[in-house]
Amino acid sequence: MILQDSVVAITGGGQGLGRAMAEFLATKGARLALIDLVPEKLEEAVAACKEAGVEAKAYVCNVAKEEDVEKTFAQIAEDFGQLNALVNNAGILRDGLMVKAKDGEIVKRMELANWQAVIDVNLTGVFLCGREAATQMIKTNSRGAIINISSIARAGNMGQSNYSAAKAGVAALATVWAKELARYNIRSMAIAPGFIETDMTASMKQEALEKLCAGIPAKRMGQPYEIAQTVAFILENDYVSGRVIEVDGAMRL
Repeated sequence: MILQDSVVAITGGGQGLGRAMAEFLATKGARLALIDLVPEKLEEAVAACKEAGVEAKAYVCNVAKEEDVEKTFAQIAEDFGQLNALVNNAGILRDGLMVKAKDGEIVKRMELANWQAVIDVNLTGVFLCGREAATQMIKTNSRGAIINISSIARAGNMGQSNYSAAKAGVAALATVWAKELARYNIRSMAIAPGFIETDMTASMKQEALEKLCAGIPAKRMGQPYEIAQTVAFILENDYVSGRVIEVDGAMRL
């Protein structure tokens, strides 16, 4: 895929990794459809992309709601006339042990609401956005690619039953979609980031950060632009599909 003038939709595009992806792809001439729930963050991200000289539009959407997603992707196709790529990046955390006990007594369990919230956004949301993106790509006869943002936690990370299950799921979906959608010239991939330096990690105590980095063979956290570079590589290489690229500094959980 030639990124110049291609239309790329990014969920969670108003902040964090999503915004880093958007700004990086803007430097390559891509036209951006940024999807998020926070209008203020979206507008800031759109403005940053426009400064690079590309077309960018904001779409407020809850990716876990089918009607929202259907309307949003139909609007993107109408606004841009095509859709060439989707990066399924939106996600939330609701960490906690499945069961916690002390002296043989159960003191806490993961609430169903916290399980469901993560599954709704991180897995169902990816499915809904992937389905609607593929629908619009086929309708507009656009060669395309779908990238799901998974995580090294897909291998199973303590305290993340919900998150790990969702991230394993979206990695599997990338393989399934690659097989199903190849006939329409649509590729599908997943990226599994390790620990990346974001606003969330910036709030951690220095001691905790040092301990975290000590466990990474590369001895540092990844940078958002390194994930953005991987997104660009996948989009530009038309023979990669159905696989997961790990960007984790050689860390394994």
